[in-house]
Amino acid sequence: MKYQVLIIGGGTAGLMTAAQLKKANKDLNIALIEPSETHYYQPAWTLVGAGTYDFENTARPTKNFIPKGVTWIKDRATGFDAPNQIVKTAESGDIGYEYLVVAPGLVMDYDRIEGLAEAIDKGVVCSNYTDPKHTWEVLKNFKGGNAIFTQPSGAIKCGGAPQKIAYLAADYVRKHGLQSKTNLAFLTPGTTIFGVKEIRETLLKVIDRYGMIFKPHMEPVKIDGKKQKIWFKYNGPEDKKPLFDGTGKLEGKELENGLIEMHFDMLHLAPPQAAPEFIRTSDLVNDGGWLEVDQYSMQHKKYANIFGLGDVAGLPTAKTGAAIRKQVPVVVDNILKLIASKQADNHSYNGYSSCPLVTAYGKMVLAEFDYDGNFTPDPKLKQMLISDSSKEHWRLWMLKKYMLPYLYWNKMLKGEKV
Repeated sequence: MKYQVLIIGGGTAGLMTAAQLKKANKDLNIALIEPSETHYYQPAWTLVGAGTYDFENTARPTKNFIPKGVTWIKDRATGFDAPNQIVKTAESGDIGYEYLVVAPGLVMDYDRIEGLAEAIDKGVVCSNYTDPKHTWEVLKNFKGGNAIFTQPSGAIKCGGAPQKIAYLAADYVRKHGLQSKTNLAFLTPGTTIFGVKEIRETLLKVIDRYGMIFKPHMEPVKIDGKKQKIWFKYNGPEDKKPLFDGTGKLEGKELENGLIEMHFDMLHLAPPQAAPEFIRTSDLVNDGGWLEVDQYSMQHKKYANIFGLGDVAGLPTAKTGAAIRKQVPVVVDNILKLIASKQADNHSYNGYSSCPLVTAYGKMVLAEFDYDGNFTPDPKLKQMLISDSSKEHWRLWMLKKYMLPYLYWNKMLKGEKV
């Protein structure tokens, strides 16, 4: 089997690329490799975890979004022979291509935190990344104590998601009169709550409103789900190291090995994440194990007929569906140019990404930014009567809960530019 364009991955990036290529030229011979029969709208999982969105509504059959005329290879890619333009698969053998789009997403890498694989989605340990329905059960059953929210070091999809559920849980605690019995804490290995200044200023006010404890430079390294304990490593400057002597609001103690031990009554975390193994073990990756592509054109740095986008791409921006929305047209344009024997000279992707930061039931901030961390709000927001999307607004909540899912299923996945 050989195809003009072969796409690995039936997630947001793969399906959008296939749809836009077919819209541009219906005669292209395209195949898409994807094993899953169900496609999920994962951005809504934050809302599922807070009990304000039905999980069933985040799932649709993959077949509904394979564009007409695109061959669906229901299989897993397992490796590459890039010099000979071949992708290896689990059951379908070798598949040839003229142009390859690599967009398999990422995988959870539980082994990077000791005890995580045994603890995740059991008891009071939860994650919207893996089972948002369990998160909602944990939150509903929470009666007070230490509610800890954290994330790992390294790249993860939607870097704002670990704090979105923290804000929703804080609002839930407040609505149910549990504030006096609850210590809410967001601990992150990062240096700040958010990299974009305008958004950071708003989020610090949100944290203050909820009385939430915020500690940067804190990396989770070990979990014991049964004993409800978590251990952090402090990675910040010594003179700013927080005191954990058992006397603070959030009790914790520093051990002889330097780790900080805490008890939790609810723990939400994003698991560490990585590119799939068949990507990491190939010659297509950078030193960090992500697909090595030019950050402006999405073209592979070693193989000119390979493009990569979405979560697997090694780009210095957030891994979000909004980023993919801006990456796909660049990839499609460059592939069409190569097919027409022209230069792949579209270098217009500027690192745009977007993070809808839900700050309460009914409120949201919309962080849009580029490679340089500039705040770049969409001018169309003014049509929604939103003058400043760095501030909390109920209209932004409506955008998150209703408009974005509609646009995703009915426009984006069908190749329409939004």
